[in-house]
Amino acid sequence: MSFGTAVSTCLRKYGDFSGRATRSEYWWFYAFNVLVVGVPSIVGAILMAAGFAPDGDFSWLETGEGGPNAAFWIGTVVLGIAFVIALALVVPNYSVGCRRLHDKDASGWLQLIALVPFGGVVLLVFFLLQGDAADNQYGPITN
Repeated sequence: MSFGTAVSTCLRKYGDFSGRATRSEYWWFYAFNVLVVGVPSIVGAILMAAGFAPDGDFSWLETGEGGPNAAFWIGTVVLGIAFVIALALVVPNYSVGCRRLHDKDASGWLQLIALVPFGGVVLLVFFLLQGDAADNQYGPITN
């Protein structure tokens, strides 16, 4: 499965928690998330840091004069946009994760294990393993 196909499949199945998802579908959608949320977040944070009191003078906090420059505000907007995109992708992320677990014949509720210490490692192992080679209770093999 290619990058574009995986992304369009995951977005088309926005709230579909049934069926199965291949490793490539899951990891290509993960890469998409890194591109549209992670990269802008890093850029926004760098812009904010560079634009906040660039000369190291924080006297504007007391006087109200001076302060952050345009880079700070551009970084804030970029981070805000990345946050909105991340919120929009919450449901498709959980749905593709659920379908990925179904490919291993596991319940999608297993994603909740990420809430306990080191549970994310267990979840990562499930996401990395190859899916069942035969049909299972969650449906036929996906290609």
